[in-house]
Amino acid sequence: MKIFFRILRYAPGIRSQLAKFLIYSTLASVFSAVYLGLLQPMLDILFIQKVNVAVKQLPEFSLSIDYGRQAIMYYFSDVIKEQGPQTTLMYVCLFIVGFVFLSNLFRYMERMVASRVKADVVRNIRVHIFEKVSLLHIGFFNDQRKGDLISRFTNDVGEMENTVVNAFKAIKEPITLIIYIGVLFSISFKLTLFTLVVLPLTGGVISTIIKQLKKRAVQSQETMGRIVNILDETFSGMRVINAFNARNFLLNKIKDETSFHRKVNLSISRKNELASPLSEFLGVVVVAFILYYGGQWVLSGSDELTPSAFILFLTFYASMIQPAKNFSNGITSLQKGIVSAQRIFTTVDTPSAIQNKPDAIHIETFTTKIEFKNVSFAYDTERVLKNVNLTIEKGKTIALVGPSGGGKSTLADLVPRFYDPTEGEVLLDGISLKDYELESLRKQMGVVTQESILFNDTIFNNIAFGMENMLEEDVINAAKIANAHEFIMQTENGYQTLIGERGSKLSGGQRQRLSIARAVLKNPPILILDEATSALDSESERLVQDALNKLMQNRTSIVIAHRLSTIQHADEIIVIQNGQILERGRHDELIQRDGLYRKLKDIQRV
Repeated sequence: MKIFFRILRYAPGIRSQLAKFLIYSTLASVFSAVYLGLLQPMLDILFIQKVNVAVKQLPEFSLSIDYGRQAIMYYFSDVIKEQGPQTTLMYVCLFIVGFVFLSNLFRYMERMVASRVKADVVRNIRVHIFEKVSLLHIGFFNDQRKGDLISRFTNDVGEMENTVVNAFKAIKEPITLIIYIGVLFSISFKLTLFTLVVLPLTGGVISTIIKQLKKRAVQSQETMGRIVNILDETFSGMRVINAFNARNFLLNKIKDETSFHRKVNLSISRKNELASPLSEFLGVVVVAFILYYGGQWVLSGSDELTPSAFILFLTFYASMIQPAKNFSNGITSLQKGIVSAQRIFTTVDTPSAIQNKPDAIHIETFTTKIEFKNVSFAYDTERVLKNVNLTIEKGKTIALVGPSGGGKSTLADLVPRFYDPTEGEVLLDGISLKDYELESLRKQMGVVTQESILFNDTIFNNIAFGMENMLEEDVINAAKIANAHEFIMQTENGYQTLIGERGSKLSGGQRQRLSIARAVLKNPPILILDEATSALDSESERLVQDALNKLMQNRTSIVIAHRLSTIQHADEIIVIQNGQILERGRHDELIQRDGLYRKLKDIQRV
């Protein structure tokens, strides 16, 4: 129930909505009970013609079922005497039509309230998932399968939608059952008591099925997450899959996962589908007991239970079977939604390792320097940086070079706080990065990575990504500085050309120049270039490097490079190996020392 109430909190004004739902459900059930209740006086007075059982005097008013039945019989007695059976029958039919109309009107209003709550919950929880996940640190996405996250956003939220529907059924049907049981007690206390003794047998069987459903529901949702992950990796890596003839390998993986998902879902379906017919069968068994047990009283001529009262009792009990089935179906289906909700809330409740302090400082401009003081960093148990000390003055270009896996990218990732140091601290203008407001800190920085991160949108929107109210002339100027304007104008619709998923309609060099244009438009004082030219051919590299040189003018730049020819003019070159600074200096100084930098340079000459 705790999880269910948490789900409902995503619907605005849930208390008033629940109040409306309960009122409409109660009225619908009351009017339904009233028109069913008209059967007994109709049978007694119209067809059986027992005028002697008719009420001669209007009973004293009270809020009870018995008063309503006695009052109806009193008025019907007068009508049948004065206007005859045919006219009375017409009145009875009109009453039934009227009460059925009111019952269904309130049933419609009740369902609209439930639909509104369901739509609000689904919308708000999807927004909340995205809002929370987008705030999580980069390391979270390295540890999680992307397909599983997408599955939680789609499949799990879909199951939660069903949960809301089934939960409202579970709330609504007991109201109907309580009202109907009240009517049954008013008809025959003993017979109703006998019924309620037998009914728990049905509930015990259904509860056993529910317990078995939960485990299978977990397996189903986890398997769907793995399937979505395989699909995402397949569609993203189709070029490599075809090149390595790996289609059958992936086909076997998807077959295994979908076969297991089929097995789990069939198990869930067996239990889900078993609940309804089993509850109906057990309900009929109980009806048979009631028919035999109550029929004995009627046949014995007991005044405690007249034939018409017994028929009315059976009618009400039969009318309870469908609400009872709906209730049991709602409870069984609820388990799958609760499992999905738990998976979603596990993600939503994951705290970000990178958070703003309550009194975080808003930074307007970068003025002096970036400092690394005794900085160490480890991914879990793997230590990547070890006691790094480094100062980067404003306006200087610092190059980070060294063997792969040495910690260059990790060191650069500490500056925009993609990660926080395990030990030591990084300072900006003499203040720890942890003391700054994260959003304002990252506004001071632009990042261009080896892999161009573009979106399935227009060229204009990709350049202006994350920046509001950008003028077309500013975007064009940024594209010109990035050596991108010429190829953009050759595309089908210029700056309004759609570039496909991840920029698939463009070459590697064109994608990289759009990334550079985005950084130019942002105009950040600090620039981080992570192997921005390493994946390009010579011609593309020349154009991109020229664009980068323009971009780095009058900026503080941190450049990570494998091609040493691109960083020879850096103000200082930092050689990193095994997480430590091995050498530092200008290009000419490092060449003369005959150390690791010289060896790397000689290797690239070969």
